[in-house]
Amino acid sequence: MRRRSTLTRRILFINVLALAILVGGVFYLDRFRQGLLGARLASLTIQATMIAGALGEAALIGPPEDPELDAELARQIVRRVVPATGTRARLFAQDETLLADSRRLIAAGRQVEYRKLPPPGDEFNLWRLAQRGFELVADWLPRRRDYVAYVERAEQRASDYAETIASLQGEVASAVRTTEDDMLIISVAVPVQRFKRVLGALMLSVDSRDIDAAVRLEQLSTLKVFALAVGITALLSLILAGTIARPIRRLAAAAERVRGGHGRSVTVPDFGGRRDEIGDLGVALKAMTEALYDRMDGIEAFAADVAHELKNPLTSLRSAVETLARTTDPNNRQQLMRIIQDDVGRLDRLISDISDASRIDAELSRAEQRPVDIGAMVKIYGEMMQSADRDGSPEIVVDVDRGPNLSVIGIEARLGQVLRNLVDNAVSFSPPGGVIRIAAWCRDGRVVFSVEDHGPGLPEANREAIFDRFYSVRPEGETFGTHSGLGLSISRQIIAAHGGAIRAENRRGADGAVAGARLVVELPARRSRD
Repeated sequence: MRRRSTLTRRILFINVLALAILVGGVFYLDRFRQGLLGARLASLTIQATMIAGALGEAALIGPPEDPELDAELARQIVRRVVPATGTRARLFAQDETLLADSRRLIAAGRQVEYRKLPPPGDEFNLWRLAQRGFELVADWLPRRRDYVAYVERAEQRASDYAETIASLQGEVASAVRTTEDDMLIISVAVPVQRFKRVLGALMLSVDSRDIDAAVRLEQLSTLKVFALAVGITALLSLILAGTIARPIRRLAAAAERVRGGHGRSVTVPDFGGRRDEIGDLGVALKAMTEALYDRMDGIEAFAADVAHELKNPLTSLRSAVETLARTTDPNNRQQLMRIIQDDVGRLDRLISDISDASRIDAELSRAEQRPVDIGAMVKIYGEMMQSADRDGSPEIVVDVDRGPNLSVIGIEARLGQVLRNLVDNAVSFSPPGGVIRIAAWCRDGRVVFSVEDHGPGLPEANREAIFDRFYSVRPEGETFGTHSGLGLSISRQIIAAHGGAIRAENRRGADGAVAGARLVVELPARRSRD
């Protein structure tokens, strides 16, 4: 069963979430609404000032030194001037009584209040339904500010409104209140004056329908842009996820097939042409798979070599044991016992060396590498060999460069094992009274140490073969089976794990003839910050 890509969902979620947060700010950040409210208050203030000025000039009765507002004239002015502004005007006298209200008309001696009816609704359609749903959601969202509730008494007085009280004292004041249906009532009160004498207070008020409509329109426009942005973002996210998730799924499927062991026919998709992290991952996974196959081949070859090498002494041992059971000649029995002892000793050496070779990779991967002074290691080992000098054994000469620091990063015990293997190999090929030279120096950022002997040298055709497992060409006179043929193979394995290289070459004398063998090891020098 194919699993859905969680990476694709995460990319979509993160990209759309960022847009949703931005759009959410349109609803919760009420700056646009507050800006419209401020503009409306300023407009009402100008209108109220103009109407109050007209009332202060034309709606007066009484002597000029003590004028009063004429209620009838004031009602006529309010009724003629205010409707054009789309606002509601209320005029309060100095004694706080209501003189005029543009929403109330005098007819047959009665006051009639009128309200502007909303426009007839459009016929039902999906767009209208979507708009209505959007309005419900927008109305449900909390406003940024809390306003005082708007309360209108049947018999209104100036004291019902704080702004009119301030106007009767000669100030211009404003207020914003909210109704039960969450509608805002915006009001401005200005004093009606004659020569700086306050005769009354004019309050203009208007609801927030047009402001709410402008805010809704702005929010709808934002939602349209958001819908378009979401579509583009989703498309680009899917394309992006396809370029990321699909290759990763292919690599994961290839890795699963490799893990399942479905033969060597499994190939890892090649993304080397991509110049990004996916390409690097594909190249690394392919290289890892090839290294895994190489390691498996190496293990199979090692197992086959081990079986072959163990079979020879076991066959000899079996033959000797069978012959021993049938012979009664003491000399033959003694000779067969020597053969059995030699084969047992050979098996013991083989098993020890095989065990060492089989666990060396794991040990090298686990052990902590530390700074190792190759120069000091060569000196100490050379002095040990010199102190153990026996009659007929080769002379040990140590030559260590005293100049640069001969330090590397590695495992000291294993590097010491390499040095011992090389010296033991040189000792076995050196003639009696020969010389073995151990040298160490630094060259081109690499630490080099070598072991030279005065033996017969190396066959040119076998210079690389001597590093193969169980390869052994021993000098004449050496007892068969004394060496397992794993020493140089293990040495190359250790040096390779340290990022170095080992090679074998022949030494030449002055006449150009082979004067002995030289084994050279190169390791990366320790950097100063290591």
